[in-house]
Order: sequence, then structure tokens, then C-alpha cells
Amino acid sequence: MDKFSYEANGYNRSEVNQFIGDVIVQTESIIQRVKNQNTEIEKLRAELEHYKSIEDTLKKAIIKAEETGDNIRRMARDESESIVTDAKHNASRIVNEALLKAERIENNAELLEKNMKIFKRKLKVIMEQQMAVVEEIEVLELDPR
Repeated sequence: MDKFSYEANGYNRSEVNQFIGDVIVQTESIIQRVKNQNTEIEKLRAELEHYKSIEDTLKKAIIKAEETGDNIRRMARDESESIVTDAKHNASRIVNEALLKAERIENNAELLEKNMKIFKRKLKVIMEQQMAVVEEIEVLELDPR
């Protein structure tokens, strides 16, 4: 924690103002990062929906391929099975990667929110301490000694 030098009427006003300015800048930076990560989460959710749509399309395509005639199936069985397997693996991989990425970003957002709460509590304590000092100064100024 920063320490402020004393002046005739309490702490050095410019140092306190500089400290509060720094706190505001840091808070705004954290808020912006949270907003950016929320935007990224929404983007990833949209991508995930897109990948799920692709997966549904692939599943429908697989069903259609399975409904084709026996002759075509016999001739292209090896090739189509390979394509279907690759498509399933790729679709699953894409969806899993998107889910993992979304989970990581959500975890980061939760961590940032937790850090923001801690930062707010610490800031509140600092402000309360500063208010106590101001009240102490007011009491000293009112004391006619």
C-alpha cells in the first residue's frame, strides 16, 4: 500500500489524488478486460452454436448417406465409411475445442470478477481509512487546545 506524506492539514493532497487516479485507471482497465472477455465469450458461444449446426448438418448428411442404395453403398463403402468417420471425428473435435475454449474464457471471466470483488473490498477499506483520517483531522481542528 502506498504511504502518503503529511502536510499541514493532513496527507499530501496531490499524492492522494494521484493514488485515487491510479486506482480509477486500474479499475477501468479491469472493467474493460471483463467487457472484452464477455464479448469473447459471446463470440465463442456463437461459434459453438455454429459448430453445433454444422454437426447437425453432418449428422443429417450421414443419415442421408446411409439411406442411399445398396449398390452405391457396396461400391463406396470403404471410402464413405472413412469420410463419415473423419467427419464425425472432426465435428466432435471442433465442438470439443470450442467447448474447452469457452470454458477457459468463462473461468477467466469468473476469476476476473472475483478479483474485481477483492479489489473493491480493498478499495473500500482504503477509503474508509482515509475517511477516518479526515474525521480525525476534523476533530483535531475543532479541539480548541
